[in-house]
Amino acid sequence: MSMPDAGSGVALWRRVADGIERDIADGRFAAGTRLPGETEIAETYRVNRHTVRRALATLAERGLVRAERGSGTYVEAPRLSYPLRSRTRFSEIVGAGGREPRGQLIAASEEFATRELARALGLKTGAPLARIDALRFADKTPICVSTSWLSAERFPDAGRVFAATRSMTALLAHYGIRDYRRGATRITAAIADASDAARLDLTLGRPVLVVDSTDIDADGTPLVSKRSRFAAERVTFEIES
Repeated sequence: MSMPDAGSGVALWRRVADGIERDIADGRFAAGTRLPGETEIAETYRVNRHTVRRALATLAERGLVRAERGSGTYVEAPRLSYPLRSRTRFSEIVGAGGREPRGQLIAASEEFATRELARALGLKTGAPLARIDALRFADKTPICVSTSWLSAERFPDAGRVFAATRSMTALLAHYGIRDYRRGATRITAAIADASDAARLDLTLGRPVLVVDSTDIDADGTPLVSKRSRFAAERVTFEIES
């Protein structure tokens, strides 16, 4: 671990943060690596643990490290370049970046279509819907929490199929839909609620990018309405026409 210049007039916490950042830039701590504990860092830099905590908090705010509850602090992977185009597939985007995509079912349930969801899916208000809540990863880093709604009549038992395939593309293929495209996309910013923050390993108060979208088939018929909450510090959206 790099040692800062003890004679510098820079604040102690800043010198610690700069030293750790240099170690990350030099490759001493690779993406996904667990940093030494606070006590070890404090001993290395001859500072107290409060100073270390402030340095790590600063690095976390800049997206260089990520604190995982009960586990430690890890070097954050570079931001995921995430193109938003007519054909948007999470697994393909993550794989193209050299990382391993993974989906995890949080919950599957049924509910009735609100006026907004009914309009997005071309259904009647009150129509039965399959709701799928999922968490998506790039390698071991959580990237987004998504909530998807589909017609329960057209896609019976969709939750079970997603649990088995862990992919919306594979789920649709199960029902005979081999290709689909993005019909509409809207992006807004928000603060992660307690549930999303916990699943995304974010500190309360951190921002998320909310992507509301509708996927349609080749004939323009709506298939899926989705609301995805992305950890803002882990992705860079690229709008492609």
